[in-house]
Parts: sequence; structure tokens; C-alpha cells
Amino acid sequence: FIFELFSKIMSKDLLKLQEHSPKVLLRNDPPQVTDRTFFIDASNQSLTAIPLEILALKELEEVHLENNQIEAIPEDIQQLKNVRILYLNKNKLHDLCLELGTLSNLEGLDLSYNPLLSSSLPVISSLRSLRELRLYQTDLREIPILICKSLRHLELLGLAGNHLESLPKEIVNQTKLREIYLRKNQFKEFPQELCVLYDLEIIDLDENKLTAIPEEIGNLTRLQKFYVAFNNLTFLPESLGQCREISVLDLSHNLLHSIPRTFSELLEMTEMGLSGNRLEKVPRLICKWTSLHLLYLRDTGLCALRRSFKRLDNLRFLDLSQNHLDHFPKLICGLKNLEILAMDDNQIGKLPLELGLLSKLKILGLSGNEFSSFPEEIFSLVSLEKLYMGQDQGSKLTQVPEHIGKLQSLKELYVENNHLEFLPVSLGTMPNLEVLDCRHNLLKQLPNAICQAQGLKELLLENNLLTHLPENLDRLVNLKVLTLMDNPMEDPPEEVCAQGNEAIWNHLKENRRKKIMVTKIQAWWRGTMVRKGFGKYEELIKTRKKGKTSPKDKKGKKVEKGKPVKEKKK
Repeated sequence: FIFELFSKIMSKDLLKLQEHSPKVLLRNDPPQVTDRTFFIDASNQSLTAIPLEILALKELEEVHLENNQIEAIPEDIQQLKNVRILYLNKNKLHDLCLELGTLSNLEGLDLSYNPLLSSSLPVISSLRSLRELRLYQTDLREIPILICKSLRHLELLGLAGNHLESLPKEIVNQTKLREIYLRKNQFKEFPQELCVLYDLEIIDLDENKLTAIPEEIGNLTRLQKFYVAFNNLTFLPESLGQCREISVLDLSHNLLHSIPRTFSELLEMTEMGLSGNRLEKVPRLICKWTSLHLLYLRDTGLCALRRSFKRLDNLRFLDLSQNHLDHFPKLICGLKNLEILAMDDNQIGKLPLELGLLSKLKILGLSGNEFSSFPEEIFSLVSLEKLYMGQDQGSKLTQVPEHIGKLQSLKELYVENNHLEFLPVSLGTMPNLEVLDCRHNLLKQLPNAICQAQGLKELLLENNLLTHLPENLDRLVNLKVLTLMDNPMEDPPEEVCAQGNEAIWNHLKENRRKKIMVTKIQAWWRGTMVRKGFGKYEELIKTRKKGKTSPKDKKGKKVEKGKPVKEKKK
């Protein structure tokens, strides 16, 4: 779970998100349509056709129609002579009309996620001003040669998520190409043609079937970001070390045992992905990359870290999960800029006292280790916002200490799959807590103090031993997710819990209303008894329990004649 979270942080994914997204800030409200409109956003409107009102705006320069149900581009598209940016991704387009090719000023075109017929693609070759072309997941099996011959100004070409096995030789005409995205295709060999496109800065070939990278890759001296994760690479060319401007290199999930010595020259490196390779040791030359910010070493067979690892004092993200570490390396505590640390699924049983030196640490993953008790050294991490202590494997925790309340910045706490029978009252004193995951434990009740954690948005409680909920739980006004499956619930009953939050809240409110009513009745009855002279309320209750009459009746009772009065025993 935490690996998935961390994987999203890598700038590669941020880059790809941006690369899918429009280059301008979208407006939330539709702009006022006039004959002088230059920008219009009609995305996410469930349109089945391009509105005629848009086609009539002849001065339009940027049009967003993504994520609709548009099935065809009309001939009147030719009226938009000034349009520079046109986004039609995520629609239902099959054909491209010839009139699309008349948009001579078009610089950016996105047709991704449409079921396009390959026979209609050549019309794109008429768009001679095109600089950015995106055709993600359009079921392409080959790129029309005419596109590669005619489009001489392309700087970005997005072809990810198709069925390409090779690129046409004519791709060498794209001498201005800076970014090419080919991930999730069927390449078994690295496209040699790319090695003569000397302006290339970003190459993405993730999730293909590559077995080797040619030595000619060294010709790309302007290369900055190179993604070849999830392939079948067993070695890397020495010449890659000539690409001195590389700052991001993802080699994760290949079959590598080492990296070339020439990589020591890659001093601009800020992000490195080596997860899922059989390294067994941290490559020595990595410790020379003092500019490194993100380092992925998940599942690499590591048992320890090198002493020189402490040189990486600019690291902000470090993933060492799923290795064979039987102790927490103290030298990590010296990496004072660290913000995210994943140590999940190792054999760690103790944390060093120096852990508190990581004053900038915001996310800590320790799931699946061998802690016999909750490590209290964590409580010195004053900036911590997310803590993962779930135990899918390894030792189970039986309690969370009250000192957890010291983590006043904590937003998310994951303690699933343990043997917790109760939760600390101090959770109610944590104003920033938003997510509490206690699934698959042995909880029998929740502390009433949990109702004071007003920031709580998600409370995950399935598969415990809960029978009741705190009567004021509905006071958590920000709570959106409450899971109670696989609990022997009585109050509220299971059938109420199955109906969701609103039904649960109504049940709790009704319980409170009834309780208030009972309290009022008791107060009225007590006041009535006292006013009538039947004695104090407490005495009245005692006599009722003993089956005796009230003090007033006892005081007024007369002795019958002829019967002796019993003396009290001394």
C-alpha cells in the first residue's frame, strides 16, 4: 500500500500527468461567448457533437473539448482558422475529417483515448505547424509514414499505450523532437532511430520488452530524463555515462545486477530508480551523487547500507522497503532533509534514539517489520504527517501508546492488521488527524474521546469485535468514510450500519433523544417525590431496593395494642 503511495510521488508521474494535461489553466466557469473569444473550455459537458456556437467563433485560438461523447469532427471545423490548441482526447472519435488538415495554425493536438481508425490518421500530416501531437491509447499498430515525413516542427510526440513494435525510419526527420513517450507498447528492441535525434531531452520507454540499449544512446548528450522501467534489461551501455545532463533515470524492475562505472560522471542526477533489480548492495558510485533528491531501492536484496551513503544529505525521498534489513541504519538519521522514508517489509525490530534528528520527515513507512511493541522513538518526529504501522506480515502490535498524542501534525495513521484491543484516548487531542485505519484488529470498543478528533475524514474499522459506537460519533462533522463491515454490531444494529453513515447518525441521534427524555422523566419524578416529603431521592431508591416503605410511612406507623414491641439488639 505504501509503495503505491510513494510511487505516485516520483516526478516521472508528475511529468506524465502534466504531459497529458492542457498547457493552460482551465477555467471553472464557462467564459462569456462573444465574437472576440480566444479561449473556450467545453470539457466534461457530455457533448455528443461540437456545438455550432463554438465553430462560429472564428477568432478562437484554444479549444478544450476533452472528456465528452463526441463521435465526429464536423466539416465546419475549418472555420477555426486561428486555432492553435485543440484538445479532443477522451471522446468517441473514429474518423478524422479532411477539413481538420486545413487548420494551418494548429500547434497542439490531442486525440488520445479515442477509437481512431488508422486509415484516417494521414490527414494529420497536413498540419505542418504542429509542435505537440498526442495519440495515447488509440490502438495504433504503426505510425503513418506520411506523418513522420511531413511534420518537421514536432517537439513532443505522445504514443504511449498502443501496440507499436517499431518506429518508421522516417522518424529521423523529427530533428526538433525534444520529448517522446512510448511506454506501454511492444518494443523488443530500442528504436535505433532515436539515437540520431540529438535534441531529445525526454525518452519514456517504460513497460515494454527491451533487452538492451544500444551504445549509440551516448550520442544524446542533451538527454535529461530517461525511463526504461519494467523491461528485461540485463546490462546498461557504458556510453550512457556520456549523457552528462541526465537528472532523472528510472531503471526499476529490470534484471540488473550492477550499473556501469561511467555513471559516476552523471553528477546532475536528482532522481534514481533501481527498485526490483538484484543489486544486493548499494552501488558505490551512487554515493557520489550528492544532488540526489529521490532514490528508489525497493526490493533490491539489500542487507545493509554503505558508510558513504551518509553523503546523500540532500535526499528528500528514500525507499528501502522489501529488503532484508534486520536493523534501522543509524546513518539514515543524518539525512536531515529527508521528508519521506519507506522501510516497510524488512526485519527491523527497533528504532535508534537518533530518529528525532529527522526533523523534516513527513511520511514514515514501517509496516511489515518485527516490532514487539509500538516504537516510542517515533514520537520525537515533530513534523510527521503520515505513519504506516500496518502488519500484513511480521509481529503484531497489541497497543498504541497514549504518547501518540505528541504527534500533533499527524494527518494519517495506519495500524491495520494488528492485535489492538483498544485505542488511546489521546487520539481525541490530535486536531489534524484525518485518516485512521484500524481494520483487521481486535477492537471491542472505541474511546469516547475519538469524538473530539474533529478533523477526522476516514475511520476504517472493518473486521474487529465492535458491538457499540460512541454515542456522540456523529459529532464528527467532517467524517465522510466509516467502515464497519465484519463487526458483531448491536448498537447500531448491523442492518443500520449497512445503510451507511446517514442511517448510523440518525440512529445515534435517536438514542441521544431517548436518553435525554429518560433523564428528564427521572428528574421530574425525583423532584415530585422530594416535594411530597418522601425523603431524599437517594434514600427513596435504597428503601425501594430493600422492599421497605418510605421513611414517612415508617415514622407514622403505630404499634398495635396487645403486641409487645421488639427491642433492638444491643
